[in-house]
Amino acid sequence: MTLYTQREKFNRLSIKIGIICSKIPLSANQWTIVSLIPAIIAFYFLTKEQFLIGAILFFVSAAIDLVDGSVARVTGTVSKFGAYLDTIIDRYVEGIIIFGLLFASLPEFLIPAYAWIFLFLFGGATTTYAKAAAKEKELIAEGKELKGGMLERAERLIILFVGMLLATINPLYLTYVLALLAVLSNISALQRIAIAKKLALAIREKH
Repeated sequence: MTLYTQREKFNRLSIKIGIICSKIPLSANQWTIVSLIPAIIAFYFLTKEQFLIGAILFFVSAAIDLVDGSVARVTGTVSKFGAYLDTIIDRYVEGIIIFGLLFASLPEFLIPAYAWIFLFLFGGATTTYAKAAAKEKELIAEGKELKGGMLERAERLIILFVGMLLATINPLYLTYVLALLAVLSNISALQRIAIAKKLALAIREKH
């Protein structure tokens, strides 16, 4: 199955989701904000170390995050502010989930679990900011985005979701996953910085 075929199937599914959810009296931007609700509830359960419920609510939040874009496309309300709001709320959801893990008594692996959580959060934030800064400093062409690195946001969250599920077997597994995410997210940030440097050198050579 080609990537094109997969993309076509995803687009058709997205349209169906948009048609169904557009019948609910919520705008695309309101759907974006609603995705915060299960994340906040997940925060509570994570502090209580009820990882399965936290993971399920995390998944629900991610699913709602897909709805807003689908509704926007179906209703013809796609906007730059909507895309901006979606990006901001995505960061809040990610931050809320990671913050909740700080209150769980996770086992130590080489260093305390909270240190891995901080390094993961820092690496993810730096990876994201590396893209924003490249656009701000005009290292990339208008309308383009700096991409690359081992982990994009989607991959980070999928791995984190798997780690939360593994924590229902043994919380130490979640610590292992957080350590892996801490390392890979910071490597991703460094990779994006390297890509930005190449772009900067290319711009200098043109001038």
